[in-house]
Amino acid sequence: MGTDRGIITGIKAATFLISFIFLALFLTVELSRGETTEQKLNLSEAVKKALDGNHELKAQMNIQFARREDIDIARSFLLPKVSLEERYSRTVNPGYAFMTKLNQERIGNADFLPDSLNHPDAVNDFQTTLAFEQPLFIKKAHIGLEMSKTENAASTEEFERKREETAFGVVQSYLLVAVAGGYVQAAEKAVEDAREHRRLAEVRYKTGLGLYSDMLRASTAVAEAEQKLVSTGKNLGVAKWALGLMIGLAGKVDVLSETSPLVVRDLDYFRAQAMARKDLKAMELRKENSQNNISLAEADYFPTLGVGGVYQFNDHNKPLGSEGDSWQLTAFLKWEIFEGAKRKHEKTKARYQAASAREYLEGMKKRISFQVEEAWLSLEEAKKNLELARESLKTAAEGSRLVKVRYEGSLSPIVDLLDAQVSFDHAQAGLVAREKEYQLAIVKLHYASGTLLRELAIE
Repeated sequence: MGTDRGIITGIKAATFLISFIFLALFLTVELSRGETTEQKLNLSEAVKKALDGNHELKAQMNIQFARREDIDIARSFLLPKVSLEERYSRTVNPGYAFMTKLNQERIGNADFLPDSLNHPDAVNDFQTTLAFEQPLFIKKAHIGLEMSKTENAASTEEFERKREETAFGVVQSYLLVAVAGGYVQAAEKAVEDAREHRRLAEVRYKTGLGLYSDMLRASTAVAEAEQKLVSTGKNLGVAKWALGLMIGLAGKVDVLSETSPLVVRDLDYFRAQAMARKDLKAMELRKENSQNNISLAEADYFPTLGVGGVYQFNDHNKPLGSEGDSWQLTAFLKWEIFEGAKRKHEKTKARYQAASAREYLEGMKKRISFQVEEAWLSLEEAKKNLELARESLKTAAEGSRLVKVRYEGSLSPIVDLLDAQVSFDHAQAGLVAREKEYQLAIVKLHYASGTLLRELAIE
């Protein structure tokens, strides 16, 4: 028994060990997968992935596909209609009973007797009808078809602007990741400098040239710099997740340090390109449709022409039976003479709507022009601020170097050294922000003028 228990215990131990090994391997694989989920993309790659994977853009694409179907729906009013109908009836109505038997081709001499005519027996009828109708002239349907095509063209232009809007959002997120990365680098340099200052304070204290309070102040500066590094690291992680979300990925996306492919041209170029913006084209097409809407209201004054036909089977025993069969061809004209002045008011309403569309279009043109001018001024501001930030960093770096030399020579207190370091850190972080603000100003200018996708070599 003791031997058996030992064997069983050994088996359990081996099983536990094997399970532990497999669990460790599984966790290792999963962790390695987690480490490789972060992609690294350049700007063009990020925008292309977003145009393919952004969920909001995909939703808009399906809406666009749905709108295209409106063209065929409008065209269907001009195509023939074919219908098959099976109908059952049972009657003792003298007129209907006689006509039913006549359609079934079952009329006999007895059916003409007065008693049979006045008091017929109940008659069953299975009526099968195959009918068609072909419009020949429906002015309203023709105008409606053209309006559907115009609206589809307008929504296509609108969708292209939505793609530009998505690309703009991706570029903004991309630059935020780059800015956050720059802040992390600046924070790391600040920690490195603060530690060096603490080392100098410790050396001076140990050699009797410095105060213990200086060493404590330097240690406090190190702790503050490390706190900023933690915060900037968190902000970088959030920015990477936000970029991944914008692209449509379930994970973080890092950026590649590169020169932006966007170039700055003269203002007149952007002014001219802005007048060809996709959303403006969409508004122009809708303004055209507002004029067509007047014609649509006027179309009610015209008649409707068409032809039709019916082939009919009748049987008193079974559905789809054919005891009797007949056909009929028809031509029809329908002209509504008076309908309570509805057409007049619909036409007036359409004219007001057309005037409204014209005003919206003019206002949109002015608003786009304003957006371009504002983006251009913001670009000039960002460019000047970038130049000033570079000069500020140069002076801050030189000031920090001089104070450090004076501190090492016991000519300046530790407070001056720490203040100079704070100024340098602010200048360094400011330069990172100004550089990305300048790039973002370029992006905004291209977005305002509708040239963003073209400049990214995507359109």
